[in-house]
Amino acid sequence: MPDVPVDEYLCTRIRRAEQALMAHHEAVLRGHGLTMTQYTVLLTLSREGGMSAAQLARACGVTQQSMASVLSNLEGKRLIGRAPSPTHAKVQIATPTDQGRDVLDRAYDEVIVLERALTTAFTPAEHASLVELLERATAVLVDQTPAGRSR
Repeated sequence: MPDVPVDEYLCTRIRRAEQALMAHHEAVLRGHGLTMTQYTVLLTLSREGGMSAAQLARACGVTQQSMASVLSNLEGKRLIGRAPSPTHAKVQIATPTDQGRDVLDRAYDEVIVLERALTTAFTPAEHASLVELLERATAVLVDQTPAGRSR
């Protein structure tokens, strides 16, 4: 076993960064009555337009079963509406309601503060380098995930 302390492992550092990011977002979103997945659904719908549960599950990285629950909760809060697809009668297409767009806009205004703070914490060259390094790290993480164990 190597002599490197666990807290110096890259995976440990990536995980700590992810935990800090998620803690921030969850605290902000809680104030708007949203979970991270609900926020991601509203953000995706606002950018992509109406989508089916299966499309949203893929876009948000969750199972279709989880997405069904998320969509039911959002519909119950009147943040989305669902209507039959014009091409597949059994497929429901979700779209944000006016109330959903308002909640998303208010939440986004708070979430983006962290993005701006992170951007200003680095020089443009450091920012570009960090983005490239994170992309490479993500590619390695995806490549090293055994088949059948990923979502």
